[in-house]
Amino acid sequence: MKKRHVQTVLASALTVSLVAGCAGGGDPQTGAGAGGESGGPTKITIMANLHTPEVPDPTIEKMLEEKTNTDLTIQWVPDGSYDEKLNASFATGTLPQVVFMKNQTSLLMFRDAIRNDQFWEIGPLLNEYPNLKNLDPNVLNNVSVDGKIYSLYQERPLSRQGVIYRKDWADALGLSAPTNLEELYNMAKAFKEQDPDKNGKADTIGFADRSDLVYGAFKTLASYHGVPNNWGIKDGKLYPEFMDPAYIETMKYVRKLHQEGLINQDFPVTSKTDQQNLFITGKAGLYVGAMGDVVSLHQKMVEVNPNIELDVQNRIEGPKGLGVWAIPGYGSAVLFPKSAVKSEAELRAILSFFDKLMSPELANLIYYGIEGKHYTIKDGKAEITKDSKLHEREVKAYQALQIGGPSTIGMLESLFTLPAKEKAEKLILDNNQFLIHDPTAPLDSKTYTERGTRLQEIIKDATYKFMLGSIDEAGFQQEVEKWRKDGGDQIIEEFNASYQAAQKK
Repeated sequence: MKKRHVQTVLASALTVSLVAGCAGGGDPQTGAGAGGESGGPTKITIMANLHTPEVPDPTIEKMLEEKTNTDLTIQWVPDGSYDEKLNASFATGTLPQVVFMKNQTSLLMFRDAIRNDQFWEIGPLLNEYPNLKNLDPNVLNNVSVDGKIYSLYQERPLSRQGVIYRKDWADALGLSAPTNLEELYNMAKAFKEQDPDKNGKADTIGFADRSDLVYGAFKTLASYHGVPNNWGIKDGKLYPEFMDPAYIETMKYVRKLHQEGLINQDFPVTSKTDQQNLFITGKAGLYVGAMGDVVSLHQKMVEVNPNIELDVQNRIEGPKGLGVWAIPGYGSAVLFPKSAVKSEAELRAILSFFDKLMSPELANLIYYGIEGKHYTIKDGKAEITKDSKLHEREVKAYQALQIGGPSTIGMLESLFTLPAKEKAEKLILDNNQFLIHDPTAPLDSKTYTERGTRLQEIIKDATYKFMLGSIDEAGFQQEVEKWRKDGGDQIIEEFNASYQAAQKK
């Protein structure tokens, strides 16, 4: 019987920096290559991130095996414990042949191990495969280490960020979609003071936000103000975003929202669920974040009030014009440990499997499911079944296996029945016209890898304190100086050295 299970993590988290020297041997019985000379199925072991409550139904997995001539063993690891399991498996030399890094931070933690030759370099091989060779070279550069490519990637839109707002409230107050920061503020103020739901009570606010300076409202508002994306460049040198004057202006903007009651007062400790509930239950009228969230928010809101109407907006102009922060173009990255992949022949067999996954047929299968059961074709597009539980149970988890994405695969487009969702998808593409990229995405800083997360807490805390009014600008600068003395100056120096080296290549 095939092994299909969720990994339960009992070991304590082990940081990669402590175990970068470990390179244990994998189990030869799980190695690829069974199909090499004999023509039988290629055995492939995979560790993948599970974003659903349960391990998926095996139907699609069996179809993948049949269509790719493989024998898959997938370790589905729950998202909340994924990095812990990843580090523990690396430390004990028990990584499978295919390892998904859940995000950019996870990949960053393995850079030293990659440099220590513990993962296969795949860049020179990609052009041998008809589909893998279509991967975006810019995104491949962002997942590279010292200019070499070791990983495949899952495509993500460069920026989903924008504003979701109550159009029915705006219409009732005679407001148009905001086009700049002042109009966004005015909408928030009107939503608090002018009884947009017409219930005769002063029970509404403008923004609903949460305790997340990146995926909450702050970073998007900062990019509207012209703040660099993590790092800026001035006179040919890199500097951290919080040293940019526009960062101060963003904090002042949010502090004003807080002082005037235009944002939930406890936003620094508000969870994403509670933030969304403020919006869903009609307490707040503005939500800054991923514009695609409009469909899930709408589904829940119409249960409370069937007359609500949502709209989305992305072009919010600031002092420096239009701008919105971008991710490096990938969600997960995929590495191939030498402890488990024993030869280049095995590596090529595994790459062949992923090349096949990039065919339109299999890309549609792992993303949408089985036609007629999980989706239907309407107007040439895929309309996902309204049975969301069925799709979650049998399809959604397999989306974690996708390599590349719509820009590199001729796969089906999604059909959206909610106009605001269809508009959101168009605006996500429109964001590509004015992206703010992170110049350090392909760069390296040893101190940042080891201490960057801890040091960032200094800035995070200072940012919230400023916005809540408990420290002033001088107090914020004191915290910046603390960051610099505790290792920040070393990070600046190392990133600049890496940047200068990259410029010379």
